[in-house]
Amino acid sequence: MQIHILSENNSILNHFLGQIRNVDVHKDSMRFRRNIERIGEIMSYELSKELSYKNVEIQTPLGIKKTTEINDPIVLCSILRAGLPLHQGFLNYFDSAENGFISAFRHHPNNDDYFEIKVDYQAVADINKKNVLLLDPMLATGQSIIAVYNKLMERGNPKEIHIAVVIATPEGIAHLEDHLPKNCHLWIATLDDSLDAKNYIVPGLGDAGDLAYGPKL
Repeated sequence: MQIHILSENNSILNHFLGQIRNVDVHKDSMRFRRNIERIGEIMSYELSKELSYKNVEIQTPLGIKKTTEINDPIVLCSILRAGLPLHQGFLNYFDSAENGFISAFRHHPNNDDYFEIKVDYQAVADINKKNVLLLDPMLATGQSIIAVYNKLMERGNPKEIHIAVVIATPEGIAHLEDHLPKNCHLWIATLDDSLDAKNYIVPGLGDAGDLAYGPKL
């Protein structure tokens, strides 16, 4: 798996990453959503450098200009509900992309720390021979992304798989490396230290879905 960690080079990305963590800033849900969206826009630009392009000619009012455009269709697929602001950021740049949405959540059958990933709702475009961009803000254990990936692969065979996350852990990366094809790309805005005893990211930022849309029952 090809891994890209974007925060290793200083840019405005790190400014927005700081704001989504800051307890004095991120409780403003509108600002939190917008910052995740902006992070998605920056990640889209960086990811776009790895896509394939074709030569085209554009008719301008005064003549013909040779340029390039993305060669293959794109399907954006986000994991509900936390993935929605990130999805919007990517859609702002890949504005002709098709879209997909899949729900995945931690189910605690014994009401303790043990959990299983449940994948329920899905509405996904045709992914055959297309670039699939799977989006989720947090890569903790990696189990949700693998469960969603497996569900997606039941629907067809994409040309390329790009997974984009805002915050990742070494444990989550290792889990993806064990379960995904070697030609997948993993795009990480920033890498955190570890998981705690309950498998939450440390230092992390809290629950991305709750910060974006309010607490759930």
